[in-house]
Amino acid sequence: MMRAIMNRSLAWTLLLLTCVVGLFPGSADAHHSFAMFDRSQQVKLEGVVKEFQFTNPHCWIQLLVTKDGAKEATEWTIEALSPNVLGRQGWKRNTLKPGDRIVVLINPLRDGNPGGNLLTLTLPDGTTLGGGA
Repeated sequence: MMRAIMNRSLAWTLLLLTCVVGLFPGSADAHHSFAMFDRSQQVKLEGVVKEFQFTNPHCWIQLLVTKDGAKEATEWTIEALSPNVLGRQGWKRNTLKPGDRIVVLINPLRDGNPGGNLLTLTLPDGTTLGGGA
């Protein structure tokens, strides 16, 4: 009898805890927000891959872009979706290598810093891959 009461009490406690945690999803939502990107704009960049990170929770491309006859390249930080999602679109860990010349289409950062959300990527051989939301 006592064991049944304790099991029922534990069940109610777990149910209450689950409900309370469900009321505060802010941190999970914040991680997957695209609010930092200006989705009303698309910017096309051509550059050289400095680094490609095929890692969770998001993949990243560090792209060196030289614009308007500038002598020095600007490093852009491009965010893509997860390796799992990109893998279903044909990406592999070695899809990009340092030194590859690529073209990307991005939604730029709202704050004007050199970065954005990857929409598409064109490889040196002309293959186009998706990469963003």
